[in-house]
Amino acid sequence: MTDLTADKIKSNWDLHLKLVNTFITGERLEKVTAMLESLQDVMVLAPAATKPYHHNAMVGGYVDHVNRVVQGALEIKQLWEKMGANINFTDEELVFSALFHDLGKIGDGNVECYVPQSDQWRRDKLQEYFTVNPKLDFMLIQDRSLYLLQKFGIELSQNEYIAIRIHDGVYDEANKAYYVSYNPESKLRSNISYILHQADMLASKVEYDRWKNSSNSGVKSVKKKTNKGTKEIKGSNNLSVLIKDL
Repeated sequence: MTDLTADKIKSNWDLHLKLVNTFITGERLEKVTAMLESLQDVMVLAPAATKPYHHNAMVGGYVDHVNRVVQGALEIKQLWEKMGANINFTDEELVFSALFHDLGKIGDGNVECYVPQSDQWRRDKLQEYFTVNPKLDFMLIQDRSLYLLQKFGIELSQNEYIAIRIHDGVYDEANKAYYVSYNPESKLRSNISYILHQADMLASKVEYDRWKNSSNSGVKSVKKKTNKGTKEIKGSNNLSVLIKDL
């Protein structure tokens, strides 16, 4: 998987905003829009992981991943419905949960989550192109996602809260109490969590396969095509640097 071009990063962000404006409604849309405007410079260029064999460890990888999860969630929901599953949640709840399941990968609103790895040995030997920012207080990604949403005054339904909180499924031991139950009354009452987990797992696996099948599976720069050739844009947290002269 080659690095994302500046044009692709910009089109991914445009799609992200379109998904927000299409599925999120009412007063909450205003608050979500305000949050995105506040976090935009970091969010647009953030990676989705530290290593490419995890998934999308590249400039712009976060938004690229999230958009793919939204698409997968909507399509998987249709399959579940076709197979006779109980769809007891709204499309807004599903898309909202997909849009912000990994929001904690942006950081806490003041400190970024991922920063470029400066240790050349780790970059060369481990392909660790980013590292967790040592200035950031530790939280599980899903907990920081929920923290950020409340920080911006964005209310969640119970379906959305649970879906975001346990979207990693049984890969996270902390979720076992939700997914493994021998008491019918304590089982999950909505299928939204299962569908979001499947969509996230699918997107991550697709991104892994694309990286594995690529002859250029490194993260070096963002490449921008111009009429004067290919220009490299080094990883930056300033959106204006990215989209200048597009």
